[in-house]
Amino acid sequence: MQFLKRFGLILLWVAAPLAAFAAANKNDPYLLVLRGAGNIVLVVASVLIVIVLLRRGRWRSTAGKLLVMLWCLPPLLMSAAHVRFELRKHDVLAASPAEARQLGPHFMVGYSSFPEIARLAEQGLIGGVYVTRHNIRGRTVEALRAEIAALQDKRRAAGLPPLVVAADQEGGIVGHLAPPLTKVPALATLAGLAPDHQQEKAEEFGRIHGRELAGLGVNLNLAPVLDLKPPPRRNRLDFHTLIGQRAIATDPAVVSTIASAYVRGLEESGVGATLKHFPGIGRVHDDTHHFSANLDTPVTELEATDWLPFRQVLSHSRSALMVGHVTLTAVDPDRAVSHSKRVVQGILRDTWSYQGVVMTDDLVMGAIYQNDVCKAVVEAINAGVDLLLVAYDGVQFYRVFACALDGSRRGKLDAAMLRASEARLERGFPGAQTRAVSLSRRPLETTRTAPRAPAKGG
Repeated sequence: MQFLKRFGLILLWVAAPLAAFAAANKNDPYLLVLRGAGNIVLVVASVLIVIVLLRRGRWRSTAGKLLVMLWCLPPLLMSAAHVRFELRKHDVLAASPAEARQLGPHFMVGYSSFPEIARLAEQGLIGGVYVTRHNIRGRTVEALRAEIAALQDKRRAAGLPPLVVAADQEGGIVGHLAPPLTKVPALATLAGLAPDHQQEKAEEFGRIHGRELAGLGVNLNLAPVLDLKPPPRRNRLDFHTLIGQRAIATDPAVVSTIASAYVRGLEESGVGATLKHFPGIGRVHDDTHHFSANLDTPVTELEATDWLPFRQVLSHSRSALMVGHVTLTAVDPDRAVSHSKRVVQGILRDTWSYQGVVMTDDLVMGAIYQNDVCKAVVEAINAGVDLLLVAYDGVQFYRVFACALDGSRRGKLDAAMLRASEARLERGFPGAQTRAVSLSRRPLETTRTAPRAPAKGG
């Protein structure tokens, strides 16, 4: 019994700083699972532990006093973190109409709370929304379609342009709205087919995605993946990117053929495509969801290999382009491509003459969020990035937008870049002008499975 008491006391000493850390960082995306009920449990547990320690006379010893004070910290630190969040949120929501008009169109946000995202949409503080599995879990397709239509109605009533509505339907392991939408095989399953059959099936997959997304009210698909498939075995801490399962092929020509046909299928339905993840992450050994990552390959080699599919598909489509959080060391060793002017303006705009929409990968990813996110936001805007994506944890929008707001108020944002970006967003992609508002009321076919293509070599 004495052993159990000592063991319990040791656990309290170990758990106290962990609880305090979790409380102080309650709004961190890594602690998303603790939000809501988790935070309440932490506070209640802390209070109960303090009461038990006091009732057992721990306050009489110096060590006991320290332990009691440690367990008093979580509620206090959580309250302080909540106050900081609310103050930042208040500052964002209090942005002037001119500030909202200047900055809002450049943000695309994932959400869980409809009233909250509706307020951001009505005030013009965002230009787009991102819908994913939690937006449809436990709900009907009709409910999500009506929700998207309601957001567009609110925009129209406020005299604002329609929202860009994006989803992540690549096929294979990434199909965040399937089910209930059709579960389409990965485009990589087409790589072993004859070229004509590759195009036929890829275009069919694009039409399936395009038709169903347009029927839901989605007008931008964050697909296809144009990264070259990496070798089967490599030394990589890859928890979430899983590019080996998502990339189409190792051959740039095969990637170009399949991706071009898929994009045609999407665009026929009025849904825009997003080519990702420039500059290519097939060669990268770290997962940017959690770590900074370098791409050390010379530009001449990338132009001859990894970048061929990007240039090929961009040359005959109106696709958007997603830039990743990888540092292209040969061009800009000091910052990731997602906020590098040398890459976005120097390569994409000037060298490639690409004047379409450039968007970042999710800014909540560790490669950006765990570093100087405010610097990255300001630099991304000044580099000519058009859309800044906050997808995984939508409440981080307030932090990210506050960075842009502070940059604007301090005169750190390039007004000419913002104007040029606004023009690009107005031109947009297929469906960008109407943003599929009328399509959002179209009947939707759901819960079926597309015909599976034979795997490569099969």
